[in-house]
Amino acid sequence: MSFCEQTIITPNFITLMDMKRRSFIKSSMVAAAAGAVVPQMAMSAGNPPAKGNEFYELRTYILENEHQQRLVENYYEGAAIAALNRSGVENIGVFTELKPVGQTKIYVLIPYKSWNDFVTVQDNLANDKEYLEVGEPYLNAPATAPAYQRIESSMLKAFKLMPKMLPPAKNSRIFELRRYEHASESAGKKKLNMFNEGGEINIFKRLGFNPVFFGETIIGGLRPNLVYMLTFDDIDAHDRHWKAFGSDPEWKRISAIPENADAKLVSHITSVFLTPAACSQI
Repeated sequence: MSFCEQTIITPNFITLMDMKRRSFIKSSMVAAAAGAVVPQMAMSAGNPPAKGNEFYELRTYILENEHQQRLVENYYEGAAIAALNRSGVENIGVFTELKPVGQTKIYVLIPYKSWNDFVTVQDNLANDKEYLEVGEPYLNAPATAPAYQRIESSMLKAFKLMPKMLPPAKNSRIFELRRYEHASESAGKKKLNMFNEGGEINIFKRLGFNPVFFGETIIGGLRPNLVYMLTFDDIDAHDRHWKAFGSDPEWKRISAIPENADAKLVSHITSVFLTPAACSQI
């Protein structure tokens, strides 16, 4: 008679096996929890997470008159930029339109090291007494005389191939802010890939476009879209650079790939020429 034939399964035996099974599961759960806690403990002990892509808040102020323009520009020059700098935010851009139709809009670009940095900075501003005092005319403008008509705001995540902003030299310069809208999210991802792995950003840099940032819009209007900013000495330089881009052999190779055709990936392009305000750090 074999061993198996001799084994008698009793209630006590079943209970003992069930206790061992539960003990094993409990031990496994404790080990898994410990594995999750250890990295958190290491981070809180002074080991910060790896630095990643920047985030950009892009604000567009819709204005009605020059009085509102002065209020907004004075707010950034006297209160906001200094307060943001105190919170560790640098290279804040403030721009007006180079060729406005009617009253100019004001564009503001605020870079953050991370999403958490954005949240922390908002808390800092709310508790910055100097900022609240100096910025009072803008922050508490009455409804009968508002500082602006409306703010359109987007949050952008920097591209993988250009994860940090590259502020240009502060000489006479103009900026081009470009937005590419996509018919679908998959088309947006393919266009994003063209800029990164496809090599489009490298062409911009090689041809001397002096890109300031590239960002994918993760929160904001007209999604899906991506936004980027270039800088030039003047309009003539802008025209020369884009002409060189269009005839560049590498660009011709990339754009000739059927799945990279603009007709498939880009449904609308918006281009705005900007000039930096006196207070702009870009």
